[in-house]
Amino acid sequence: MTERARWESLATFATGFEADRARALLESEEIPVMVKGPQVGVFGAGFQGVMSGGVELLVPSPEVERARHVLAT
Repeated sequence: MTERARWESLATFATGFEADRARALLESEEIPVMVKGPQVGVFGAGFQGVMSGGVELLVPSPEVERARHVLAT
């Protein structure tokens, strides 16, 4: 990615655990990932239960299709 890519929403997960699992999978394929969601709430950043509003994963726009394929397999 030589030019500045726009970050696009890839998926929203109900729990931090699901989002972390997807993030790790994408990063293992060298796809950059940004996590957007409640970082510190009543239970702290380590809380892995259901989060209101969910946890969203974003990837650079040129990587969206490849990231979807990685998560689908």
